[in-house]
Amino acid sequence: MAAQAGKDILLKISDGAPTPTFVTVAGLRTRTLSLNARTIDTTDSDSAGRWRELLAGAGVRTCAVSGAGVFRDAASDAQVRQSFFDQSARIWRLVIPDFGQLEGPFLVAALDYAGDHDGEAAFALSLASAGAVTFTAI
Repeated sequence: MAAQAGKDILLKISDGAPTPTFVTVAGLRTRTLSLNARTIDTTDSDSAGRWRELLAGAGVRTCAVSGAGVFRDAASDAQVRQSFFDQSARIWRLVIPDFGQLEGPFLVAALDYAGDHDGEAAFALSLASAGAVTFTAI
């Protein structure tokens, strides 16, 4: 994969409809994606050479997404804010051009608003996976 501009990574939220339409969360200036899998240690006194042994496929997998920027429009602001206050697992899509996209249910775990008196209002959000997240190569 060739080097990519960070601005090309898109974070989208679904409208919640059975056949969802996705709205790009406007004005994200920073984005971070973390994929994690907790390991299950099965090492015992019979482990060869006392090397750690892990149980494949048994750990809990999580995906966390965070971003910060400015809202450009009322639609994306309203959907993110409503998702936070409802604490409903909405379907989110993270698009990484020339790599792939992740899609699945996420809860808005944190939503922060800030602003300087001589600047634009800014926000930061953190998403926590709330179910199976799929990856599709692009």
